[in-house]
Amino acid sequence: QVQLVESGGGLVQAGGSLRLSCAASGRTFSNYRVGWFRQAPGKEREFVAATSRSGLTTYYTDSVKGRFTISRDNAKNSVYLQMNSLKPEDTADYFCAAQVGSGPWVYDGMDYWGKGTLVTVSS
Repeated sequence: QVQLVESGGGLVQAGGSLRLSCAASGRTFSNYRVGWFRQAPGKEREFVAATSRSGLTTYYTDSVKGRFTISRDNAKNSVYLQMNSLKPEDTADYFCAAQVGSGPWVYDGMDYWGKGTLVTVSS
């Protein structure tokens, strides 16, 4: 088992920045691949970004490439999502999720979830 707690969400103007954090507790954090997902009101949860166990490999959905950066610090059991040049369409609940295996970055492919942190981008 691993427990995940997100923080860092809030209200920001378009063009601004936020840094989300995901703190993990439980089993060895470096054993898990970790991703960020988001869910806007009335929409399905979607993949945003992910990192390999070492942090050396990262993955992004096209809409955030060049604006968001995912990183992890295994010594601190934490994963971060730096979000720059935010747009109103980035408004959503952001969730951290951990994966034991090496499957696709989809909702059903993740083994553990946090409860989310809300990001609101005003125009």
